[in-house]
Amino acid sequence: MSVPIVSVESIAASQKYSLIGGPFGSKLTSKDYVFKGVPVIRGANMGERYISNENLVFVTESKVNKDLFGNLAYPGDLIFTQRGTLGQVSIIPDKTEFQTYVISQSQMKLTLDKSKADIKYVYYYFSSNEARRKIINLDSSSGVPHINLTALKNFKIPLPNLIIQKGISAQLSAYDDLIENNKRRIALLEESARQLYKEWFVRFRFPGHEHVKNVDGVPEGWKVGCLGDVLELLGGFAFKSSSYTDKGNYGVVTIKNVHDSRFVPECQSRVEEIPDKMKQHCKLNTGDILLSLTGNVGRACIVYGNNYLLNQRVAKIKAKDFISKEFAYWTFTEVSMQRKVENLAYGVAQLNLSPSKLAAMEFTIPSLKLISEFSDITKPIFQQIITLNLSNQELARARDLLLPKLMSGELAV
Repeated sequence: MSVPIVSVESIAASQKYSLIGGPFGSKLTSKDYVFKGVPVIRGANMGERYISNENLVFVTESKVNKDLFGNLAYPGDLIFTQRGTLGQVSIIPDKTEFQTYVISQSQMKLTLDKSKADIKYVYYYFSSNEARRKIINLDSSSGVPHINLTALKNFKIPLPNLIIQKGISAQLSAYDDLIENNKRRIALLEESARQLYKEWFVRFRFPGHEHVKNVDGVPEGWKVGCLGDVLELLGGFAFKSSSYTDKGNYGVVTIKNVHDSRFVPECQSRVEEIPDKMKQHCKLNTGDILLSLTGNVGRACIVYGNNYLLNQRVAKIKAKDFISKEFAYWTFTEVSMQRKVENLAYGVAQLNLSPSKLAAMEFTIPSLKLISEFSDITKPIFQQIITLNLSNQELARARDLLLPKLMSGELAV
């Protein structure tokens, strides 16, 4: 039995502004942003499955009423990227702290007719590789990737009956629910180790601190040196863009893969072979620690997975023999360290970090005994974070293999 193919416009709700793009021209600029009001959904808020409320900017209600009433989105709506990273789609969850959002110039919004289409089904279809390829091929710009609202209105999707739609989305959601649960566990593990680091090495409230004297402002047995005394920053390889291929054996890790305590395993660029002149440390392994040197400088994450190569502007952190990688990692996830690193950065349009300047930065080195005790506690946490991330990678791979088979009807619901 064939599945009907319908346009996105045909499954939009009947009310006005159910399928819209962002505001035009000067109706919304960065000058309109305020610290409190109606949140604006930008590219930074396009999360996996759901919109993220982190790093939101706001506009006043008076601005909304004057210029932006036709660009609003609500819980239960779908948001698409119109300009920038094409193929992104996110849901505004039903349970969110905001009841009204404004979409930026780079987004589009769809309010579905719920008697025709299930929101998660539509989300999963647009998350498929097939749909993303079609959207990217609609790019109408020679500069920043861009599609227009008409392209989304006319975009065709397979639409089985509502019962089958809900069955498909339920099967796929089961994978995502497991992934989300693992992410929450990872966040708790990260925070527990981060707080322990802060308590021991920033506040100096380590075990037995009551009986340790301070000498020149640091606990006895500690010393003031520089960051280079405890670790090395190993730079990445300068790959030639001509060597990139869509389906190469190795993913090239760039600053886009390095987020704050989060490694992004999907690589936009790949190469077929390891370059002859590439140093051995640029071939990454599970458990390696990376540091961003451009953009959001000083962000550290743990690598997991296989066949990754390190690009320039990302450094691999190698702890010295007497320092554990756990101590090195949580040193860079501590907020005060991140601020210090940012203060070393230079550049106007984009911040850059010099590895040599970072290595020369003053750093208080704890006693080796205390570092060892910290590592004994955090090594299982470090390994559990890796295990959960690898599990999520497998769950996502299984979900992505299942998705097209369910959408095509190859597998029955």
